[in-house]
Amino acid sequence: MNVDIHKSWKPYLQEEFDKPYFKELTEFVKEEYQTYSCYPPGKQIFAAFDWCPFDMLKVVIIGQDPYHGDGQANGLCFSVNDDIAHPPSLMNIFKEMEADLGIQYPKSGNLERWANQGVLLLNATLTVRANQAASHQNKGWEVFTDLVIKTISDEKDKVVFLLWGGFAKQKAKLIDATKHRILTSGHPSPLSANRGYWFGNKHFSKTNSQLEQVGLKAIDW
Repeated sequence: MNVDIHKSWKPYLQEEFDKPYFKELTEFVKEEYQTYSCYPPGKQIFAAFDWCPFDMLKVVIIGQDPYHGDGQANGLCFSVNDDIAHPPSLMNIFKEMEADLGIQYPKSGNLERWANQGVLLLNATLTVRANQAASHQNKGWEVFTDLVIKTISDEKDKVVFLLWGGFAKQKAKLIDATKHRILTSGHPSPLSANRGYWFGNKHFSKTNSQLEQVGLKAIDW
């Protein structure tokens, strides 16, 4: 696994790449990609960092695992490549966005347009074996991504963290709530959304309101 990460992140994360756990993780991922079909493509494993440089970052959305279907994952949580059918969670994200902001449901599920504006779309686990959800969990990725979250909390100010669902909410302990804004809700998956835990959270307008309050440009969702 080639750790090709945007240069703006290197001062904060370079030490991590030299630690024993990360070297073991690298070997595991290399072997998995050589032996099985895995997602996202190797060059997109760190896409979340490439699309959202550290100095631009103002919003963080935390996912769990990359999509494990063919052609879906592109290295950004909840995002799929252009011309790929929208998975159920992404459909519910767009439906809430439509209701919250009164904007049209997007044709493309590719969220690079969000990342370009300073939204870090971070999965806790950055790789997965094809058609096997959670297959790369507990191999070291979570140690790394927890460090990323804590680093953002420590080194930046006034970031909006969107924690959707029980897994993401556990990351709140890594975030200094006195200097950042944490918004929580149920997960956008159908199971949670249909029970009333997702729709109506208005996280998109709340995020923009928070950004504007601290003098930052709102996100064009």
